[in-house]
Amino acid sequence: MELVAASKMRRAQLNALAARPYAERMRWVLADLTETLSQIDPEDRHPLLRARDEIGAVDLILVTPNRGLSGALPGNLMRRAAQFVMEREGTPVRVTAVGRKGRDFMRRTGQEIVAEFLELGDYPAYEEIRPIAQVAIEEFLSGAADEAWIIYAEFVNTVTQRPQVRRLLPIEPPTDAATEAIDYIYEPGRAEVLEELLPRYLEREVYDAILEAGASEQSARMVAMRNASDNANELVEDLTLEYNRARQESITNELLDIVGGVEALA
Repeated sequence: MELVAASKMRRAQLNALAARPYAERMRWVLADLTETLSQIDPEDRHPLLRARDEIGAVDLILVTPNRGLSGALPGNLMRRAAQFVMEREGTPVRVTAVGRKGRDFMRRTGQEIVAEFLELGDYPAYEEIRPIAQVAIEEFLSGAADEAWIIYAEFVNTVTQRPQVRRLLPIEPPTDAATEAIDYIYEPGRAEVLEELLPRYLEREVYDAILEAGASEQSARMVAMRNASDNANELVEDLTLEYNRARQESITNELLDIVGGVEALA
């Protein structure tokens, strides 16, 4: 299981790393398009950019593994999700569960589950992720939710996976994206390009999070299986030593009985 997880981890890492340049460039384009937002009336902005004055309900996309044997990763994600719900102080949290572990946990705690995505596989394609983002967009535009957040495991390295909480909606244009002093001309126009880009941007954010979660899951499983193998080998060594001691003691007692019998006969 350790070898299988290591093979899957390598491919998942490559997928996550390969997606980063495109995501970075998309954030740059979004930052460039929204530079003039400060001059636009908030009511005239794209609906996905409008913040609500009052938060009546919150959508939460919870990305967790489908299977166990992943060490402390599922537990850390559950604790972070529980903390997120408690921090809302009575605000209803509507959950989109990506993975059985998160779905089962939210059911046990009585949270409302809006949608379930349980069969994405180890290497989900972009088209498989789009429905997850569409659920969040529809909930936000219809007014059923006033914010959308995502919780997932960020892949730091092979032994470190960090639960992350990120707000998806309303979309906050990136402020740290690299900008250049170039006045680009967008066709057919900034507003039209922005309207098409925002849903794609949200889908890409969800896709990147799920790729990171996949790499984190396989890394955690590989480390957990390696630790299990090491613990089993140590246990075998300890039991073998104990067995040899018991066997040696038994042989010694038998020798003592034989010597004692010989002395008695003499």
